[in-house]
Amino acid sequence: MARASTRPTSRDVARAAGVSQAAVSLVLGDKWRGRVSEATAQRVRDAAHDLGYRPNLAARNLRLGRTRTVLLVVPALTTEFFAGVYTGAARVAAQHGFGVVLYPSPEGIGPARDPFASAQAALDGVIASSMAADALSAIRGDQLPLVMLDSDPAAGPGAATVNLDIADGVRQVVEHLRDLGHRRFLHLAADVASWTFEVRARELAARLADVPGASLRTVSSPISIRGAETAAPAALAAGDRPTAVVCDDDQLAAGVYKAARRLGLAIPGDLSVTGLDDLALATAVDPELTTVRLDAELFGERGMRALLAVLEQREPRADDIPVELVVRGSTGPARD
Repeated sequence: MARASTRPTSRDVARAAGVSQAAVSLVLGDKWRGRVSEATAQRVRDAAHDLGYRPNLAARNLRLGRTRTVLLVVPALTTEFFAGVYTGAARVAAQHGFGVVLYPSPEGIGPARDPFASAQAALDGVIASSMAADALSAIRGDQLPLVMLDSDPAAGPGAATVNLDIADGVRQVVEHLRDLGHRRFLHLAADVASWTFEVRARELAARLADVPGASLRTVSSPISIRGAETAAPAALAAGDRPTAVVCDDDQLAAGVYKAARRLGLAIPGDLSVTGLDDLALATAVDPELTTVRLDAELFGERGMRALLAVLEQREPRADDIPVELVVRGSTGPARD
């Protein structure tokens, strides 16, 4: 009878890679930089992969006093954006032996309830995406490392903040519409008390203040197609109708499409429309939507890397993640 195969050990990895067990520990613990070469680190990773080696995290966690579990808190799972944030965070976490628990807060951006009997005992850290700064006290207490995503870096309680360059995205939208000759703007704003939406409104007003003859009207809407479909018609039917609608979200833009068509307005002939996110929805509508692409997976990756830096007492990256205006068929020259 064949003997059952045994689980590979770090000694097996060291032998296959031609290095010491100490080198294997450094590489698989991601502490090799400055101690072993990149080539050696890759050789160890390849050997571990080929052998199917997995570190004994239970024993390691007992030594470190850690569970190697991170909580990712998001306001909701209503779009694929937050799924992308999770995917990126989980990918980086897995590379470092961490697991990520996704927790959509039942209260949206409001105070999040503790999903565990004692979160501090169950978690090593928290990543909170697009949450109000004071919404996490029940989860975090005053003990857990916290990284805030899409939050005010000057006012947040987190040990680090990771942001997308939303202000630059708004700048790109305004410059695109300005160059098309648009001067009458409607801002369809998300009816959410969140720092990221405050940035969008503030930046839009500031940019349009520099455009000669530009006017701006703002209408708020829940973040949903139906909400925008209900909120937009009054502004679109007004005598001094806007020629461009800047939406805080792609779902809002889709609602504007429906409202415009009920009023007999052609997109982009009568009305140019822009969104923000670049969800799958942006290429499902007709014409396809001009929108600002936010890299949700990179956002999640950077959030997890920032938390790892905090846990290891390193300084996280401080630069914002670039965003990109994707021009499609929903924008065209202004027609008065």
